[in-house]
Amino acid sequence: MSQAVDTVASRAIRWVSLTVLAVFTLLAVVIAVAALARARRIGRRLDQVVESYWELRYEHGQLRAQIDQLQGKSDPAVPSGATAFVPLSSIKRT
Repeated sequence: MSQAVDTVASRAIRWVSLTVLAVFTLLAVVIAVAALARARRIGRRLDQVVESYWELRYEHGQLRAQIDQLQGKSDPAVPSGATAFVPLSSIKRT
């Protein structure tokens, strides 16, 4: 009969392998948390950039209408296909 011999060397090898696995697992968790934190920061920044884009687009339209009005062009009516600006900050999140 062949039985596994539980020696000090085999226990040491088992302990080292479990320690290495634990270190790799911990490292993977730290990297995942860091990636999640970075993704959340980038998401918030993207929201800010998108909101700034729409605000600037609205202001550009307002300034263009003022210039047209100062130059004596016709009534600053909204074209039939245009949509009105709705700032993201005015939309209540539920």
